[in-house]
Amino acid sequence: MSYLDDILKSRRDTRHFTADEVPDEVIEKALQAGHWAPSVGLTDATRYFIIKSDEVKTAVKNLFLDYNKKAEELTDNPEQKEHYKTLKLEAIEEAPIGLIIAYDRSVLNQFTIGTVGSNEAVKFSSVCAAQNIWLSLTEQGYGMGWVSILDYYQFKKILDLPENIEPLGYFCIGKPATNYDNQPMLQQLHWKQKSEAPICTEIKNVTEIPVLDFNLKVEKSAEPKPDFTRLLQEKIDSKTKPIGSLGTLEKLAFQMATVFETLNPKITNPNIVVFAADHGIANHGVSAYPQDVTRQMVGNFLEGGAAINIFCNQNDIQLSIVDAGVNYDFPTNANLIHAKIAKGTQSFSHIPAMSETELQLCFDKGKSIVEHIAKTGSNCIGFGEMGIGNTSTASVLMSLLTGLPIEDCVGKGTGVENEKLLEKQNILKKAIENYSGQAELKQQLSYFGGFEIIQIASGMLTAFDNKMLILVDGFICSTAFLIAFKINPDIKNNAVFCHCSAEKAHQKLLDYLDAKPILNLDLRLGEGTGCAIAFPILKSAETFLNDMASFESAGVSRK
Repeated sequence: MSYLDDILKSRRDTRHFTADEVPDEVIEKALQAGHWAPSVGLTDATRYFIIKSDEVKTAVKNLFLDYNKKAEELTDNPEQKEHYKTLKLEAIEEAPIGLIIAYDRSVLNQFTIGTVGSNEAVKFSSVCAAQNIWLSLTEQGYGMGWVSILDYYQFKKILDLPENIEPLGYFCIGKPATNYDNQPMLQQLHWKQKSEAPICTEIKNVTEIPVLDFNLKVEKSAEPKPDFTRLLQEKIDSKTKPIGSLGTLEKLAFQMATVFETLNPKITNPNIVVFAADHGIANHGVSAYPQDVTRQMVGNFLEGGAAINIFCNQNDIQLSIVDAGVNYDFPTNANLIHAKIAKGTQSFSHIPAMSETELQLCFDKGKSIVEHIAKTGSNCIGFGEMGIGNTSTASVLMSLLTGLPIEDCVGKGTGVENEKLLEKQNILKKAIENYSGQAELKQQLSYFGGFEIIQIASGMLTAFDNKMLILVDGFICSTAFLIAFKINPDIKNNAVFCHCSAEKAHQKLLDYLDAKPILNLDLRLGEGTGCAIAFPILKSAETFLNDMASFESAGVSRK
């Protein structure tokens, strides 16, 4: 066996360290090994931060302890839970040296060879660097342990890491106190066995991907029968109230009955679907939050802790979460709808956000999701979204599809202000100026679109085809509606615009669509929260139409 094989076999994810100090030359040699690691497109994007301060170590340890409590609750097996509590998963305060290995995603602001297929290639380069450091330390008689059980957003905040720096985790470095009986620690403690040999499968055939139909031509829907319209209006006007005195509720009741094609409309199995995806444009600093927050918030949805969860629970609305293209691999058993097109779009500053095939897949996925929900008996569907950077995508699409200048379509999004807001506006303006493609909807959507936005637009069109009431949330979802409206203007008959967002451009978009929202609460959260909050008003419209006495039944004189 070669010396390299010995190093590879003896490398351990170390959790137990002696009190011995780590000489500077050991760290320098290890970091040089990391620097020699492969780097996609020679981006040289890996960054390192050394930590020796006890104060900093304690703060990181507290972050670990807080997040580890959540990890303990992920198993319902009492025996496994107790076993997990006994595992030593970090040595943050014990290890002499702390190291943060990170990558600088600002390298993606320029064209980078090797990242067209996936922006994650930059992250993969930093993982290679981490492995080189591990092997170098092992060869020198030292060890390293990777701590990833952290809230990365808080981790960056307490360490004041620049917004463009994305850490892989916290690494503990020191002299190993044990070799774990020459096996991985988790195997030594009987948590899990490592397989004896690598799992490798030879691929011998190619599966052809069918070309999906992308037909933007639709048949105009039939107008409601005059008799039905007259009878419905008579029913509304015959209620014990002055004509028109219930204002918007009367309009909603009329719309609901028309969509459901019955004089006694009833909402059944309401469902709000939140589509989540990442956007390549987020790598240019157009958001106040790092891209990883998309993944974190989807986790929050699944755990029931987000605003949309509590409002859906309050109003007995089914909540569905869709991974349309989050830059993360969720477990296959996660309680979400797996509709991932890719791990985020590309940055439309340089190249199309998606291919036309990916655009077609978005329409196919959105249609399939809503068709499945319709088959459950749902006749009312709300749309929400989550995706760091998606207000930028929506702003560009709004500008292109309405003809409004980009300055009128850009807002704070997650909270960018002042110079940062001006920078965001300039980035988007330049992207539009650089676009040399056709002024056709299909080409514009593939160049500037977002996976979740296109899936929502497709879902809305499918909801219309299934005679469902369509609840439209804020700015992002209204932009998705704008796309659907460009394809089939009749979709507006089924649409209920739930609120006017505090996002600057939303009112302009509503004006363009000639749409009157139900609420104006200065919301700019997304997630479909506006749909859930407005839902009781829809139920009030339904109830008054079905249950309120008429002048005749109550024996009340009309005049």
